[in-house]
Amino acid sequence: MVSTPTRTRGKAPRDGKPEASPASAKKPSGLRRLLRNFWDSLEGKDRAPNSFTYYLILGCALALTAIGVMMVLSASSVEAISEGKSPYADALKQAMFGVLGALAMYVISRTNVNWMKRLSWWALGAVVVLLALVQVMGNSVNGNKNWIDIGGVTLQPSETAKLVLCVWIAAVLARKQKLLHRWWHVIIPVVPGAGLVIALVMLGNDLGTVIVIAAITAAGLFFAGVPGKMLALAGAVGVAGAILGTVSSANRICRITSWLGTASASCKADFDFDFQSTNGMYGLAQGSWTGLGLGQSRQKYNWLPEAHNDFIFAIIGEELGLVGTIVVLVLFAILGIAIFRVVVRQTDPFQRTLAGGIMVWLLGQASMNMAVVTQLLPVVGVPLPFISYGGSALVMSLCGVGVVLSLARSQLPPQQRPRFLPRRSPKTARKRT
Repeated sequence: MVSTPTRTRGKAPRDGKPEASPASAKKPSGLRRLLRNFWDSLEGKDRAPNSFTYYLILGCALALTAIGVMMVLSASSVEAISEGKSPYADALKQAMFGVLGALAMYVISRTNVNWMKRLSWWALGAVVVLLALVQVMGNSVNGNKNWIDIGGVTLQPSETAKLVLCVWIAAVLARKQKLLHRWWHVIIPVVPGAGLVIALVMLGNDLGTVIVIAAITAAGLFFAGVPGKMLALAGAVGVAGAILGTVSSANRICRITSWLGTASASCKADFDFDFQSTNGMYGLAQGSWTGLGLGQSRQKYNWLPEAHNDFIFAIIGEELGLVGTIVVLVLFAILGIAIFRVVVRQTDPFQRTLAGGIMVWLLGQASMNMAVVTQLLPVVGVPLPFISYGGSALVMSLCGVGVVLSLARSQLPPQQRPRFLPRRSPKTARKRT
């Protein structure tokens, strides 16, 4: 039996030379190939999952937290002494919340985060109630009403809302995965739920947190696989809402005009955002390459408002110089790349959307804070994750990292998963018994 030859598509060449294949005919250029290789190396898809990504996330989060405690001690000590308090008071509080956050991060990282689906609606309801209580009986600081005292403990529910929204949006959109091509299912209930949280935070005049929550909502829609046209429409509605919210507040208008250098005399008299941003730039300029030395800042002597909070990055630049700011930038960049690798390897819609929302929350907020300090954005009240003073923000950020660590750990084979204590070999166990 004679086998028939395989047919080739297209016409046979007349000169007898084989035709070039489409793949070889359209080879990517050197720049495109370089960018593709760089992107593939960032994703890490060509490599088998290992514990390296897990330890990168853990190490960066703990390193940033340690830097935060150190810089809070340096930035807050002078004002604490002038107020008759201990110079270590704020740093000890920050360290205590860092320990609580690290414990919560460890516990969450050792669980399967799918249990969060069942509690997402209850958690959202609790956050809405707390945000409403803030407007009724909350504390106002520098024009922002974000804090509430419960049992002698000051809480900031808007920070809790960030993690809760990441979980809730991921749970809702994962359940509607097959219906996301219909605009009605995309909008309901994600947009009203997130809009309610945004409205309550906006009542407290916290524009920075509103922007972060809006970014978390957009990230949830994107990583859930919502079509691009719907994302563009949602973005246009969000921009229109941001413009309307800015125009309706004299405080926000003054923030914009101060940034543009066109602030009126009344804005400078009532708010004077130029003073804060200008002194932040003075701090960065004085730091030069290597800084004035740890603890040697001059701007923290009541020249820079919120030196240990929203503008702590300026103190880092002043005391540790350009080298110190680059170290912080590199740690955030490594953290972002490591979390991104966790995101792209997820096959479960809930886990992918959850990890993507947390990534945008932490990296987006850090970028906003540093852009504000360097005058690339108007002054908005956004803390630097892991570093700025604030117990609620630090604990919630570490809890978010714990969720990502849980997802990174679940991607590994059981024998490669990181453990708190190393396994004892059978021989060692027999000797001890």
